[in-house]
Amino acid sequence: MGLPLGFDAASAYRAMVRMRLVEEALAQAWADGLVPGEYHSGIGEEGINAGVLSHLSGRDSMALDHRNTSPLVGRGTDIKLLMLEVMGSEDGLNRGWAGHMHLMDPGIPAAADGIVGASGPLAVGQAIANAQLHPGRVAVAFHGEAAMNQGMLMESYNMAVAWNLPVLFVCKDNKWSITTYSADVTGGDLVERARSFGLAVEKVGGDRVEDVYRAAGRLIARARNGQGPGFLSASCHRPGGHFEGDPIVRLLRNPRGQAEEWGPPMIRSAREKTGGNRSDRVAAVKVLTKRGARAAWDYTVRARMDPLRRGRRLLDQAAVERIETFERQEVEQAITEARAAVGPRSTFGVARGGSQ
Repeated sequence: MGLPLGFDAASAYRAMVRMRLVEEALAQAWADGLVPGEYHSGIGEEGINAGVLSHLSGRDSMALDHRNTSPLVGRGTDIKLLMLEVMGSEDGLNRGWAGHMHLMDPGIPAAADGIVGASGPLAVGQAIANAQLHPGRVAVAFHGEAAMNQGMLMESYNMAVAWNLPVLFVCKDNKWSITTYSADVTGGDLVERARSFGLAVEKVGGDRVEDVYRAAGRLIARARNGQGPGFLSASCHRPGGHFEGDPIVRLLRNPRGQAEEWGPPMIRSAREKTGGNRSDRVAAVKVLTKRGARAAWDYTVRARMDPLRRGRRLLDQAAVERIETFERQEVEQAITEARAAVGPRSTFGVARGGSQ
């Protein structure tokens, strides 16, 4: 199958590169102690974001989850203002009030909420407003597969279908609910669950931006023309885990170091006379071992699902190098200026010495 009609490979790759570079710059800022709290990177989701955003224009709205940086970058939010906001600066996009998980850009418009599943109600509200005041505009909600077990998201699917709202729900499925394998806590098939609500459904590999573009285009066109809401399931792999410093990723990247860190307290716990009995403790160790083994297998096999690696194949080498050079210069200048503006931030603790 060739490239979809209207697909601009160079623009899509440029968007993905810009997202990746901004995420890497902010992940390093977190590692250096410049970002308060956690940082949830969107590395690995670039193909999903770029493929969907290519169909949005004007005042089409976005409701984002806690991995909100890349969609904002893809829609053109000022990256220096975004960086300053993530680092807690009063000169940031939201005057330092939003931080990382609640970024907002009224100029798009786009808003994020760190509560799992909250993007659904936000997008439905946006879609109601669009349907009443601005026919032809669509709203897009981004969420993970784990959010589909949240009641408010399922209520959002129901209302969107019942009221025939112009909204697209984008499910970014990496198979992990923080450090729990999603299938262990989820009943049934999520795509079929979405279909059962009456949503128009498409399923794609999120590392292939051209496939995301094709599927998202069909669903967004339906919603824009008043034919009802859609659901896009897109698989992905996030190499950094749930958040920067993810314990599973640290274990996979540095098993010996983590064994030295985790081993002594686990041995002490096993020798304690209080607490669970021996069989309970053995069962707990088995669970941890199983989860670590599954993560090792999953992260090894799925590591090849890099949307940028696949995106490079759509262009010639000269074009790839031009795009990467230009975007790297812009992002490096932005993060350098943002770091200089923020200065030392002892409030956020000592540098973490890298995300390991």
